[in-house]
Amino acid sequence: MSEPAWVPPPDAMSTTNVGRFMTAHGIADIGELRTRSVEDPVWFWDAVVRFLGIEFSHPYGEVLDTHEGIPWATWFVGGRLNFADACLRHPTDKPAVIWEGEDGAVRTWTYGELRAQVDGLAALLADRGIRPGDAVGIYLPMLPETIATVLAVAKLGAVFLPLFSGYGAEAVRTRLEDAGAKALVAADWFYRRGQQVDMVGTARAGRTDEVHTTVIASRSNELGLFAGEVSWPAPAAEPFESVQVDSEHPLFIAYTSGTTGRPKGSVHVHAGWLAKVAEEGAFQTDIGPDDRLFWFTDMGWIMGPWELTAGLANGATVLLFEGAPDFPQPDRLWAFLERHRATALGISPTLVRALMPHGEEPVRAHDLSALRILGSTGEPWNEDPWRWYFDVVGGGRCPVINISGGTEVGACFLSPHPVEPIKPMSLGGPSLGMAVDVFDEHGKPVRGEVGELVCTQPWPGMTRGLYKDPERYIETYWSRWPDVWVHGDWASIDEDGEWFLHGRSDDTIKLAGKRLGPAEVESAAVSHPFVVEAAAVGIPDEVKGEVLWVYVVAAPGAPADLREQVAGVVAERLGKSFKPSAVKLTSALPKTRNAKVLRRAVRAVALDRDPGDLSSLEDPSTIEAVRSAT
Repeated sequence: MSEPAWVPPPDAMSTTNVGRFMTAHGIADIGELRTRSVEDPVWFWDAVVRFLGIEFSHPYGEVLDTHEGIPWATWFVGGRLNFADACLRHPTDKPAVIWEGEDGAVRTWTYGELRAQVDGLAALLADRGIRPGDAVGIYLPMLPETIATVLAVAKLGAVFLPLFSGYGAEAVRTRLEDAGAKALVAADWFYRRGQQVDMVGTARAGRTDEVHTTVIASRSNELGLFAGEVSWPAPAAEPFESVQVDSEHPLFIAYTSGTTGRPKGSVHVHAGWLAKVAEEGAFQTDIGPDDRLFWFTDMGWIMGPWELTAGLANGATVLLFEGAPDFPQPDRLWAFLERHRATALGISPTLVRALMPHGEEPVRAHDLSALRILGSTGEPWNEDPWRWYFDVVGGGRCPVINISGGTEVGACFLSPHPVEPIKPMSLGGPSLGMAVDVFDEHGKPVRGEVGELVCTQPWPGMTRGLYKDPERYIETYWSRWPDVWVHGDWASIDEDGEWFLHGRSDDTIKLAGKRLGPAEVESAAVSHPFVVEAAAVGIPDEVKGEVLWVYVVAAPGAPADLREQVAGVVAERLGKSFKPSAVKLTSALPKTRNAKVLRRAVRAVALDRDPGDLSSLEDPSTIEAVRSAT
């Protein structure tokens, strides 16, 4: 049984948002709040709206309505509001967005300047015929204009469509077509490791016939415009009035890549998304007006809209970063955090593992004393990188708020809170208002063993179906057990009631009848000092059903017998029956821009099969690297 690595200070109940909320409602500890938020969600979400000062132009008459069934629950029924208003209501002279380019350029917009930019774009789009319900693609890196575009589209009651900045033309076109987008906002280019990455060419190639307007945010001001293209507008001199929409009015469609078939479009709405994510920003990562929040993300990943909402809805400053975290120098990320006095940082375990080989000096050379919250999400941790993040980056002072949810969840299922002790790698417990559990294969709750992560009640941030595909929504999430959302993650709850994740259940490897999560294998493999990264996959075998293959990226100077050593380490850690049948050395692993390893792609390449949708892949050459593994 591991001991907590971090314990809250004695004054946590008076200095944190969640502590003040608990005190205001006479709640003694986070366990009691978790229980009450699940047992009485109507009370909880109404109290959250009031505590955070979320204003409705017309009040809701009912917090929750499930008469169409739990999968189709609606929230804040009858209310009217606009998401953009909640994000722009703060003092005009306060910094809202600070952006730093890879070339060192810095731009800052106050809330007043952001509002003027939002209103200018909203007026332009309205003049071009964009109306409530119309979809508008956003094909931008993380720029101040990206934040303004999200809010301008929301102001109109239109639906924003975040597109990963690394998409190719086909991936852009597929999503624009699926959503029936009528406009697109794109950048001309951005920097990535010293190279200009063309976006406008891809946007033009991916534009559909239905897209009648493309707004170009041009960095060079030398771009010639094609038919249907307009330049980013000047800031508005007069306010543009927000369209007040129903609580359940669609806000955005977030696409996730499917293994086969067209991508899944998760539909999120104004009030539910706002309430849930503003609550998470305030209560989990303790964001308030004095904070500067940076999450290493892209608007095309759900953490992009999450960062914008968690930061701006709570009156904080959102930090944006162009480029790679270790270019042009290994300390680029840490220097950025020091320069802009970041108070909350969010990155993925894989990114931490990728930065660790540079050593501690690039981190320790910078003053990170302003940091007070470390966030993480994306995949399960293993202990050494977690402790490096906690000790080296956070100086042992900052809680690691390790969250887990998903694009379709529109929020977190699991998260620690800064008023409770936190163990290494732990997810703490259920996120507030989330009726999560761990089920065995018979649909019964289990403790002390790995099972399926499920949720048994609706929540405000959940997707309102999959866009144009309600049957797929029910089949994917609600069909295994009645009124139970099955998320596809392996989870466990220890004897102290703390939660841990063990990888995707659809990535599960089954060896001689025993289920094995790839994260367990990878954690064992990367414990070897000469293994930088690892991916574990199951390969069909006529005798055993499946055998275990592990692909590893070796550090410089690795011994000639690294394969045998890694196999031995895995067998020693997990048992002889889990010894890999093969350890393959590769120069790189396929990953998304948010640093998730695409195991399904690794497995497909190993089996010489079609790897499916690779539109979220950061570097397509990594597929060939896996194919060439020895």
